[in-house]
Amino acid sequence: MITPTKAQAEVRDHDNLSLLVVAPAGCGKTEALALRVAGFIDRGSAPPPQRILAVTFTHRAKDNIRARLRRYVPLSVQRDRVTVTNFHGLAARIIRAHGAVAGINPNITICENDWVREQCHSRKLDWDDIKDVEKALQVAKLEAHTDEEVSEALGECGNDHAIDIEALRAKQNRATYDDLLRYAELILANDAVADLYAHHFGAVIVDEYQDLTPQQLRVINRIAYGRTTYAGDLAQGIYGFAGAAPSDIDAAIRAECASVIEFSDSHRSSPAVLAMVNSLNELTGGTDLTCADPSSWPQGGLAGILRFTDVKQEAADVLAFAAHVLTRAPGQRIGVIVRIKSRLRFIATVVEASDHPVHRWEDGVLDPETARRVRTMLARIDPSELASTDDTLGYLRQLAELERVEDFDSRSALADAINWVLDRFANGDTFDEVRAKIRVGDQTTLLNAPGIHLLSGHVGKGQQFDWVIVVGLEQGCIPDFRATTPTAKDEEARALSVMLSRARHGALVTYTRVVPTLGGSPKPRTISEYWPYLLDANPLEAGEIDKWLASARWDEIAER
Repeated sequence: MITPTKAQAEVRDHDNLSLLVVAPAGCGKTEALALRVAGFIDRGSAPPPQRILAVTFTHRAKDNIRARLRRYVPLSVQRDRVTVTNFHGLAARIIRAHGAVAGINPNITICENDWVREQCHSRKLDWDDIKDVEKALQVAKLEAHTDEEVSEALGECGNDHAIDIEALRAKQNRATYDDLLRYAELILANDAVADLYAHHFGAVIVDEYQDLTPQQLRVINRIAYGRTTYAGDLAQGIYGFAGAAPSDIDAAIRAECASVIEFSDSHRSSPAVLAMVNSLNELTGGTDLTCADPSSWPQGGLAGILRFTDVKQEAADVLAFAAHVLTRAPGQRIGVIVRIKSRLRFIATVVEASDHPVHRWEDGVLDPETARRVRTMLARIDPSELASTDDTLGYLRQLAELERVEDFDSRSALADAINWVLDRFANGDTFDEVRAKIRVGDQTTLLNAPGIHLLSGHVGKGQQFDWVIVVGLEQGCIPDFRATTPTAKDEEARALSVMLSRARHGALVTYTRVVPTLGGSPKPRTISEYWPYLLDANPLEAGEIDKWLASARWDEIAER
């Protein structure tokens, strides 16, 4: 059992059921939440038959909390006293049990796969049109609208594909990802149902509160207003595109919670990395972090900035840095992270031609059987038939023999893989390129594998790497060219902070003066408006970085 820090013990022992825990990346938040649940049980804060509800956003976060809970709460007690779920699992439970009170058929089909994306592919929509459909449906369903009101909202936005797909969904009695929370909110508007859940769950914990949408907060408030522990960090709120509203959510939660406990000691990152993260706090609203054990980090870690003339030079230097690290510490993980995926293509070409292990996080990571079926499907495709079919999804499912797969989990995995293939086709990949991107394994293969990892900042949230290289500190890339309002610019700064905070030993950022467009034309780039803030961290530059690497105590780094 781990000895809790002072802040973690304070969270565990706090008597009031209402609490806000502000815990930046690497400060031991998940451990604190597990301790909080154990404290509830020990004190009888939610006495039987009441249960403690812990809500996360992802399956991975759900599994992480369960794993931490096992250190403090016996499995037999967990089964009787604790419910750990994600938001959509909670919503599905509410719909199944009480849908009738809001006129929703409790036997509604809850889509396990991305049904909306499948419908878009069946209509042969291109990538931009798919995004427009998904956005229209998402916006129409972020309030407690009935199906009729959703249809009216879609009619006003005028997206015909979204209107048709929504009509088909309603006709087939399905609930998609966006419908679940909407239906749950409609059901919980019934006071009797809300009271039932309020009595069933004596205390609630919400992880990553900064990612809440107003709709999700309203659902939690109907169940446990004044009895909820919220944990997270405003500086990591980067999901505005999904409906999250970090500043508004933070204000609402602070009005609900009388007590706030703030963490400031990082157990993940070196002093040098933390200096870079802290340099952005004026923009992100983050808390100044200190290293919990600075003497344990060889040479205090590394923070650096690199300026390049062109992308060829940038790619060569990124590979040289990675090669230096992996030659001396082969078990290390290096995250090359971008805000816009297309900015990664130059480096990807170079590192994938090297002898070092490379992992692209957008590639399909499939179990062996699913990978075999997908490769067989790709080999069977007749390009002329694919081009002429009116039902691309059905064509691929038939080639993959999806209907012959009886095991539910195997069938779901194959259906997801087919959707991934369709996404790659929509992105312009060829059959051979898709086949080359298939990796055999599972998520642990990706999460723990040493080598060079290529990914976007949003995909990497919640992960950690020994070293991080944030590529593309140029206007239009970081911040994204679509960020034109102060609110959007603030979120871009938070995205940069999240990317940097993935690093343990060291973090580098790059700026390149000329970056070709997608069409290949050279385009001069202006240095990011965030660059001057990073200079406050006193980062090393090219020659100094080389000296640091040459003198580094690699045996100690490999063991840390």
